Amino acid sequence: MAEVTTWEKILTSTTGPRHAGRLDSLTGMRFVAAGMVFLSHVATGGVFATGSGAAHTLNTVTKSASTIGVAFFFVLSGFVLTWSVRPGDGYAGFLRRRLVKIYPNHLATFALAMILFAASQTPVRSALLNVFLLQSWSNDPSIYLGVNGASWSLSCELFFYALFPLVLVLVRRVGFSRLWWWAGGVMATVVVLPVVSLLLPAHPAIPVTGSALDGVSFDRLWFLYIFPLSRLLDFVLGMLMARIVLSGRWIGLGVGWSALLAVGGYGLGVFTPMLFTIDAATIVPLALLVAALACADADGARTVMASRPMLVLGQASFAFYLVHGIVLTYLRERIGYERMLTTTQGVLFALTCFALSLVLALAMHRWIEMPAVRRWGRSRGVEPAEPGSAPQQRIGSGEESASAPV
Repeated sequence: MAEVTTWEKILTSTTGPRHAGRLDSLTGMRFVAAGMVFLSHVATGGVFATGSGAAHTLNTVTKSASTIGVAFFFVLSGFVLTWSVRPGDGYAGFLRRRLVKIYPNHLATFALAMILFAASQTPVRSALLNVFLLQSWSNDPSIYLGVNGASWSLSCELFFYALFPLVLVLVRRVGFSRLWWWAGGVMATVVVLPVVSLLLPAHPAIPVTGSALDGVSFDRLWFLYIFPLSRLLDFVLGMLMARIVLSGRWIGLGVGWSALLAVGGYGLGVFTPMLFTIDAATIVPLALLVAALACADADGARTVMASRPMLVLGQASFAFYLVHGIVLTYLRERIGYERMLTTTQGVLFALTCFALSLVLALAMHRWIEMPAVRRWGRSRGVEPAEPGSAPQQRIGSGEESASAPV
């Protein structure tokens, strides 16, 4: 008999009494998170005249939008990868499927951005770091926001995927009775991290007049928002929440109450200093929301997020996230940043960008993402599973985690 590898031992260990089934509600929720990121970029992208009532209002109400979308996707990634762990697969196969999932869309949007506007202003070093998804390790905004700025989060995700087997070993060693203590400890660390960031230089500050980022230093923003080691906390929290649900230790909080708490966290983030808005203000309700939606799906309860339209949109959310910034940037450049748009013109511009981004995302999902997954994302002798069907999936396969915040 062949020797059982450490990886196989991890995958065959007992998860608990709850069966890991489909996560349709979380799939649908992905598009909501991506849409919030889109709104945030409309607010900060110079669509409305600086100082206008429309610009001020949009900047105020969307202060938490992008940050909560980022945190949701990172927590979701850790949750779903842990939820869908299955025996019979190796580390190399897991990494291959994760790369197949994210790289085709990443390369397509990288090329599109370079062709449309980025080639003339992107140094070779920055381009290489971006194409190989290493840009988030640099604290230079011209690098981590270079080419297609949205892809910085994929740099974090790639780091998470590489560490997942090691972190899974550690998370699996936490006893069922101590899971909530560990989850609480991670949440507390996220809440304290903005205080730690104050040790970093306060200058140079981000000069975005009228934006919530105005006055926040580049170094502090990078440390809290971009740095992969800081964002690893969100990913690990998602893993712990998955184990809590799978082990039957969930507190029974329903989707309605958890959604209300998430809305409350969003509102809190509007009023807190930006360093706390980035993650600290929303991490607890987001972790509860992800777990509550997973419980609803596992128990067979139907939610709005699991409806057919939301499933279709959720499956295209990864592509939408990667392409929307390119559409916003390119069309705004065509109009000219010096031309100030009226409120009506700005709304029409935003709606046009949203529609075009969605059309491109649906096309990318159908003709780039899914063909790549079918061609290279299957295990030897295993047919690719339907999106979200965790019981038939091997670890990291198919659609189970298209996590890409901005």
